[in-house]
Amino acid sequence: YLLFQNYLKRNLNRLEIQSKRRAEETPLIPFAQTISDFIDHQRRMETIDPEQIAITVNNLAKEIDTLRKSVETGTKPNPKTPAIKADRMLANRCADRIDGLRNGFNEWHKFYQGYDPFYTWWMTEPHKALDHSLQLYSAAIREKLVGIRPDDKTTIIGSPIGRDALLADLQYEMIPYSPEQSVDIANSEFAWCDAEMKKASHDLGYGDDWHKALEFVKNQHVGPGKQPELIRKLALEAIEFLEKNNLVTIPELCKETWRMEMMSPERQLVNPFFLGGESIIVSYPTDTMSHEAKMMSMRGNNVHFARATVFHELIPGHHLQGFMEERYKPYRGIFNTPFWVEGNALYWEMMFWNKGFPQSPENRIGMLFWRMHRCARIIFSLSFHLGKMTPEQCIDFLVDRVGHERDNATAEVRRSFNGSYPPLYQAAYMLGGLQLRGLHDELVNTGKMTDRQYNDAILHENAIPIELLRASLTKQPLTRDFKTIWKFYGGVNK
Repeated sequence: YLLFQNYLKRNLNRLEIQSKRRAEETPLIPFAQTISDFIDHQRRMETIDPEQIAITVNNLAKEIDTLRKSVETGTKPNPKTPAIKADRMLANRCADRIDGLRNGFNEWHKFYQGYDPFYTWWMTEPHKALDHSLQLYSAAIREKLVGIRPDDKTTIIGSPIGRDALLADLQYEMIPYSPEQSVDIANSEFAWCDAEMKKASHDLGYGDDWHKALEFVKNQHVGPGKQPELIRKLALEAIEFLEKNNLVTIPELCKETWRMEMMSPERQLVNPFFLGGESIIVSYPTDTMSHEAKMMSMRGNNVHFARATVFHELIPGHHLQGFMEERYKPYRGIFNTPFWVEGNALYWEMMFWNKGFPQSPENRIGMLFWRMHRCARIIFSLSFHLGKMTPEQCIDFLVDRVGHERDNATAEVRRSFNGSYPPLYQAAYMLGGLQLRGLHDELVNTGKMTDRQYNDAILHENAIPIELLRASLTKQPLTRDFKTIWKFYGGVNK
């Protein structure tokens, strides 16, 4: 009941936010509803009047051309309306929506074109006109209002959602801390990482200057063509470590069914590191990259960084998660949350550290780099959505505070704000990991469960908000009006 109630509230809240955003976009896209209506009519399989549609579409192309000229010249579309104005973020959102409307309109057109001779006779030319008008209008908005050229694939704009929306999302994820308190938690974890980094740096002979120690570690990478071999070796090493320490149940089929893919250079512009699940998708240089890009990719995916992330992506991380999600309570799939998915994978990084997985100072630096990275994700992503940091400042923060290669930092920020991930996704790694670590302290460190029992139990509950997972494992009495109360990190300021 609580999972479903939470799910409904979140989606109603998202619809309300979307409705407000659509209202903000109306001055730039007053024609959006007309195009959406075409698509909806086809979905309902309603009979169309091609002649009337041709008239509407032809007039629509003219209206859009007038709007484009207004944007290009900064003048009013007509004497009765004000000149079109929008900030960069709103304008960028509108340009993206116009591209979506254009794609939807073209798919709608394909449904009839050539199959309905009456439609084809009337609509061939009006369709071309509207498609061209939408394309030019989107480009004009990006160039004149956003300030980027249509072929610019690198500039990051993003769209901050604001504090109220962040609070609503945190409530859905059952996180009892505010955005500001979450940043405080990240800074507290960052301080631990700094201290451990200095210890490892001293062990390598670099004193307190851990940035120099990090540079030493980055240059320990394998040569061209050797990365797949390294990944396989590291994956098997992690499985052996788990079984030796009796940490989790790994079905034999799960061990056999993971695969490997190589990531394209284009995709690496957004995902500079590994992605995982049933397939681990490996970032590494290709022959088409510039020399500088090759070196950044190799340094950013060095041996010790890889050793600290391969198990995050495969076993016991995302591959084992997916394997178990298909077998235990799969009906909970709609409640999937990154605080469980990414939090569980990060929790394993903490577990591996505590169980002695890092064997050398270089190994420790590799693991600490990622732990710092997850602290930084909370700070820069929430600060961006609170309006306190720009994308450029986020990139500088990752380079200066964590030690990222600049291209990789840029890709990380682009990934965070291009709309492909929800606003709290980047914060979910560390916050979710801390939730599971806190629950481990509560159930395992008190002797109520073994490590293996606890880790198996997490996987058997599927990907739900962790406070409700806790309620299930502790058999906590629940009421219909339950609210998040679990202070998994103790008290924080603000």
